[in-house]
Amino acid sequence: MRGRRRAGGARRGRRGQSRRRPHRAGGRAGGLGVPDDVPFGGVLAEIAAELGLPRGTPAFPSPVLDDPDAARRLRAVHRAGERGDALAASTMLRTAYAALLRRHAGRFPAAVAPPALPPAVRDARDVLHASLVGPPTLEELAATVGTRPFPLLRAFREATGLPPHAYLNQARVRAACALLDEGLRPGEVAARTGFADQAHLTRHFKRTMGVPPGAYRAARAFGSVGAREPRGAG
Repeated sequence: MRGRRRAGGARRGRRGQSRRRPHRAGGRAGGLGVPDDVPFGGVLAEIAAELGLPRGTPAFPSPVLDDPDAARRLRAVHRAGERGDALAASTMLRTAYAALLRRHAGRFPAAVAPPALPPAVRDARDVLHASLVGPPTLEELAATVGTRPFPLLRAFREATGLPPHAYLNQARVRAACALLDEGLRPGEVAARTGFADQAHLTRHFKRTMGVPPGAYRAARAFGSVGAREPRGAG
């Protein structure tokens, strides 16, 4: 007879033994994901200073932490935000981050200035930021910055980590975050940021931010949990 699942991620085996499943990221129950680019870097650095931890930007050694207690704390933050209890949510969020810092964080080495972007890539990036609605084709973009499509594509990917179309979607999501912070509705945000419709916005926004735009807007209205830095997307 197959074992039954029980609350908290445990499974009862055939011989009555309980096997605990690890807490993982990716939206699974009890998951806790820490992006490579640590979210709320400024807030984490501030909390680390208040705790008397070594100076420097905090860093986590792994993109996935097996920490059920931290997962429980962060779920409580979201529940408080959904209730509109900004004071409880902000308090629990700082407490959860403090626990993560004490148990898992190191720090990044001294910052090194990134290399300057090649002129064609810099210009292409500026064109994309100015063309969220009605962007150029790759051929038009290359012609605008004075190069050929494939050399631009290769240089752009090497410099930013993304091809131009994926970079454009990231720029659109960042712009959408700013408009949602101002209280605009997702349908209007989609039109202003170049997405075909609200469903198109929702797909890219959720892939990047982890939540749909409506939920993000509601949480920001409560002033409780902030937002993650966008992740790279292909």
